[in-house]
Amino acid sequence: MTGWLGVVSRTHVQRGVAGGFAQLCHGKAQPLRLMRAGDWLIYYSPTMEMGGEALRAFTAIGEVADDEVFKFDMGGGFVPFRRRVRYTTAREVPLADLKDSLDLCAQPNWGMALRRGHLLLTPRDFATIAHAMDVKVPLPA
Repeated sequence: MTGWLGVVSRTHVQRGVAGGFAQLCHGKAQPLRLMRAGDWLIYYSPTMEMGGEALRAFTAIGEVADDEVFKFDMGGGFVPFRRRVRYTTAREVPLADLKDSLDLCAQPNWGMALRRGHLLLTPRDFATIAHAMDVKVPLPA
């Protein structure tokens, strides 16, 4: 089991949670193909809406349900790739509450890493965030 971080606005996270899917990096397939069934995805939302008011919080967590990456036609010519995710009930946690205890934030230019939109979490960071979100999950390998 591996823990991943996806960077998506809260509005888009909520859409994914309601629909049981993950969509990352403006619909690109590659980030989704890196994950495997049984991996876990935590969402960090820098904003409420894309380009909107700042939020800076961990907003959802779920387990990747299978190994299928599929296209979904959203209309208007936009056909992003998605993965099925089983989300669990979790509380939102502001980044400020955890920043001093995360390996991710100890790295120089850590904010730039978030701009990639999808990254591997250290097992320690994954466990720290999941615990703060009141979610009991298996520890990553």
